[in-house]
Amino acid sequence: MTLPHLPASPTHDSPADLPRVLGGTHAMAIVVGTIIGSGIFLVPSEMMRAVGSSGLVYLAWVIGGLLSLFGAMTYAELGAMMPFAGGEYVYLRGAYGDRTGFLYMWTWFAVAKPASIASVTSGLARTLGIFAAFHWLDTRAVGGPLPILWSQFFAIGVTWLITGLNYLGIKKAGDFQVVFTVLKAVLILVVAGFCFSSALGNWGNFGTSVGHATGGLSGFMIALIATLWAYDGWNDLTMVAGEVKQPGRNLPLALIGGLFVVGVLFMATNAAIQYILPAAQIAASPRPAVEALRIVAGPAGAALVAAGMALSIFVTLNGTIMSGARIPFAAARDRLFFPRFGEVHPRFKSPAYSLIVQALLSSLLLLVLGRFQQLFELAVFAEWLFYALTATTVFVFRRRHPEMARPYRVWGYPILPAVFVLCSIAVLYSSFVGNLQGSLIGSALILLGLPLYEWVRRRYSSRTLTST
Repeated sequence: MTLPHLPASPTHDSPADLPRVLGGTHAMAIVVGTIIGSGIFLVPSEMMRAVGSSGLVYLAWVIGGLLSLFGAMTYAELGAMMPFAGGEYVYLRGAYGDRTGFLYMWTWFAVAKPASIASVTSGLARTLGIFAAFHWLDTRAVGGPLPILWSQFFAIGVTWLITGLNYLGIKKAGDFQVVFTVLKAVLILVVAGFCFSSALGNWGNFGTSVGHATGGLSGFMIALIATLWAYDGWNDLTMVAGEVKQPGRNLPLALIGGLFVVGVLFMATNAAIQYILPAAQIAASPRPAVEALRIVAGPAGAALVAAGMALSIFVTLNGTIMSGARIPFAAARDRLFFPRFGEVHPRFKSPAYSLIVQALLSSLLLLVLGRFQQLFELAVFAEWLFYALTATTVFVFRRRHPEMARPYRVWGYPILPAVFVLCSIAVLYSSFVGNLQGSLIGSALILLGLPLYEWVRRRYSSRTLTST
């Protein structure tokens, strides 16, 4: 039986393909390095204000980690079964057809990935603003009715720097990811070690609480969504699955093992902060990790955490840019997007055109919006919409094509994938209601893809470009 809507095997007439040069270590570094950004250093404050006690904060971390793990396990089955560039695009197109695959690609290409890249780089500028040497980032570079800050130009520069690294080939970008992910993990462990070895810590802090927390189910949902944001990014590996060696083995190991590593590092960091700071102080501090190290080691300790935050964001940016460019590349190879996006650089073997356009869109968002919160909210709605939809494809493929080779089968099927789908819908609903304007804008941008799909289909569907 032939599976419809999946990339065909390349022939001698096929255009150049992306090479499989990423090993298991690279794959693990993409998962761990992309997930661990600034979230772990910032969300403990929001979580404590929401739930009011250390016990509930930890419960939110555990549940958020488990839900992310359920999603990663579901994606691991899909990725090992269909290890092609584009990840979620491939699964959605295979299960629900060209139109759904195109809308996913359009959403990620036009909204989610550029907004994610822009929010990450603007977050990096905000983090560096902690240092006196970077205070100039908050000053105006261009005046007038639409002022532009130096931080926006800085974010644009960083976007092009990492895009250039990926332009030179995914092997170089993957090696960068490995080295700096290891350095990031070491810095996190050093921060935790400083806290736990300090005589200023107190185990009694774990029993403290905040008197005016949001509380109840609504407060717990706020904390849970914060943890899910901190864990976000594990799906990016599937987008570069076409460049991973032995994908049937390495994709599941990296997705599941990477989330376990991240969970340990997150829990250790949160425990270290709570060992130094009581609940009320965590809730009151915008950067509790920085505050904890300032108490333990003075200004040098605070600078260490700030440097760790900046490094974490930098590595996350590399994984985000790397993965985003593969989605329009895959669609172009399937004659569902402009053919230029499906070209591979003859020397560097990278989706060069796709990378450049992605950087241009991110730069435009940084100039037009600029504010971190606006950029973040623009991405959240689109992301969770397709997380839920993509996870449902595991049920479709199990029912329609039981004969397909599955190097990995999600444990707990169908319960665990169903739990992830239901929870994704709950997060999507919360995001939609909590930011109605941003969600409506996101929905409108997604729907703009429908007339574009019809135009692209008529223009390119008859061409002979072969899928990868």
